[in-house]
Amino acid sequence: MRIVILCGGESPERDVSLASGSSVARALLERGHEVLLVDPAAGEPVLAGPLRPGDAVHGFEVGKEPPAGHERHGLQRRMEAAFDGGPVPELLRDADVVFTALHGGWGEDGWVQERLEKAGVRFTGADSAACAAAWHKERAQAVLAAAGVPVTERALWPAGADGVPEEVRRLVEAGPVVAKPVADGSSVSVHRADSLAELERLAPLMRADGNELLVEPFLSGREFTVGVIGGQVLPVIEIELSTPLFDYAAKYQPGAVSEVCPAVIPEEFASRLQQLALRAHEALGFGPHTYSRADFRCDASGEPMCLEVNALPGLTATSLLPLGASGAGWTYADLTERIVSLATR
Repeated sequence: MRIVILCGGESPERDVSLASGSSVARALLERGHEVLLVDPAAGEPVLAGPLRPGDAVHGFEVGKEPPAGHERHGLQRRMEAAFDGGPVPELLRDADVVFTALHGGWGEDGWVQERLEKAGVRFTGADSAACAAAWHKERAQAVLAAAGVPVTERALWPAGADGVPEEVRRLVEAGPVVAKPVADGSSVSVHRADSLAELERLAPLMRADGNELLVEPFLSGREFTVGVIGGQVLPVIEIELSTPLFDYAAKYQPGAVSEVCPAVIPEEFASRLQQLALRAHEALGFGPHTYSRADFRCDASGEPMCLEVNALPGLTATSLLPLGASGAGWTYADLTERIVSLATR
């Protein structure tokens, strides 16, 4: 097939997306497809291609820090222009399928998916409604709780709030908390605060772009993640941390954490996590032709809480979804082929 891979984009996860796109391109070429790498936020959107089996693909490295925030407005302007005209819309319409490897921002909140839907373009992953439902962490957790998926207590700190909201103050006075943008990915701008004074010091940095913050109690237990491909649940992965939080640097630097797949846990507990991941996948509207990855962290008593569901989880060499696929006996190329086949059924 002719497959256009969308990667890069305008979000803080731009570098991660470029690395995912190049990895996906190599895998699809291995399977005999013709691919075109497209970054809709780049000055020249066609990064490589058309590439055919046997062609080399340039790799992208993920830096220790996400791209600077001041660059984002320019990237957004280019990305909007790319979808409104120029060569990109025609390239998308001419493809047999578009592989969406855009993480975060417009690539994961439904913006891109809505435009692909309106253009009648077939694409991988969740539709715009499911992406939007999963992207806003507070609203997603409300849906999950209603579906019987355990989530922790939480409080919103609105962008325009004057001072610390009472609900946030109450949480931080009860113990350490984790604060993060309510809509962002790859643990971008996630911080632990052990006191109200520390949270007040961190908040202006995290809210510099008008971000609404989600504040939750810090969960001191073990951390797990579970992928769902179509209707198949992958083996549980345990993330063994040497730091309090699984932040951006830990996620994308080899050796920063230990990731064990399948997790060394009792069979009953593994089955429970898998059932919760599938329930979360379905509750947020991810259909049988999509994929997702649900993240869990346990409280002090060992009870798992769902932190979020990722609509377009990373597909880099060190990402968790490919690790879960390997635990199921799939190669990386198997994983990409399955994702494509779900979209083309």
